[in-house]
Amino acid sequence: MKIETNIMKFKESLKLESGRILDNYEIIYETYGELNENKSNVIVICHALSGSHHAAGRYANEAKPGWWDNFIGDGKTIDTLKYFVICSNNLGSSFGSTAPMSANYPSKQPYRMKFPVLTISDIVNAQMLLYKRLGIEHAHAVIGGSMGGMQAICYSIDHSNFAKHVFALATTAYTRPWAIAINKIAFEAIRHDPVFNNGNYEKVDLIACSLPGLAIARMAGLIAYLGPNSLQEKFARKYTDTDGLYELFGRFEVERYLEYNAYNFPKIFDPLSYLYICKTMNIFNAARGKDTMEDAFEKIKCKLHLISFSDDVLFFPAEMQEIYDLMINIGKKDLVTYKKVDSTHGHDSFLVELDKFKDYIKEILEER
Repeated sequence: MKIETNIMKFKESLKLESGRILDNYEIIYETYGELNENKSNVIVICHALSGSHHAAGRYANEAKPGWWDNFIGDGKTIDTLKYFVICSNNLGSSFGSTAPMSANYPSKQPYRMKFPVLTISDIVNAQMLLYKRLGIEHAHAVIGGSMGGMQAICYSIDHSNFAKHVFALATTAYTRPWAIAINKIAFEAIRHDPVFNNGNYEKVDLIACSLPGLAIARMAGLIAYLGPNSLQEKFARKYTDTDGLYELFGRFEVERYLEYNAYNFPKIFDPLSYLYICKTMNIFNAARGKDTMEDAFEKIKCKLHLISFSDDVLFFPAEMQEIYDLMINIGKKDLVTYKKVDSTHGHDSFLVELDKFKDYIKEILEER
């Protein structure tokens, strides 16, 4: 599989939904496969909160491949022998696109908390400018899960002529109080961590001291992503062999798992990026402004394919069912499909239970 990683620099201003302007920004992106002559084989992949542009393949000496490697590649569901796949790192993220710790042009000092709050639409609009630079006017499909699914819905409404098919997995049309409440734990834990220092931390501080607040935020997220069924299957009531049962800080295996994953997270993810991305997800609403939800989805002209997961306790299946019912009610039955996957890995099922829905996606892409 041919993999290329590039950075596109934009000197023109990006007008944001908030009314603010983002100047001199960069987007890092990765492509897989070859673009055909008439540029009709493009598939856009949108990543989730802690994801990146590295969706597939393996870099030299990399321990793990890209986050959707079982899904994208030569001969796989998203067949890179047939399709040209592009995945860009969202603005605000930690992996190379312009973010809170990037230089605040024209100064060389980082934005920190002067970075603008972004909406899902802002992120998608920036991606559309990237495709324009690349000479890509249309895509065969847009595919994303979780926060990537929010982007997919935004494509279907705001840029409805861009893609023929849009797949939104494990997502919602607007963020409910339950998900906002989970993100509130992240905000409070990070804000009140002394190392955070009101956003004036240095990267060396994170390496030396870690950031317990971000680790706690990650624990809350992991619990929501995995869900009760997955935690039961993975850990049940197993107790750590090296810890005494009657030691106050002795741990169940589920506690050890959370500690290991959460306290490693600050090594790779920036706390300000985490806060800004959570805010972006919190304020997501497909019917923003003066639109009703019906008005918003009335704009859809592409085929919208919704996939939910039965034990998702972050974005519940009922939230996807609501979108499907709405599309039916406004007379767009021919433009929507809905599949509910019987899952056991909670919200993360869209990443790990591919065998349960990959053939379904492949059949739609190949228009069988």
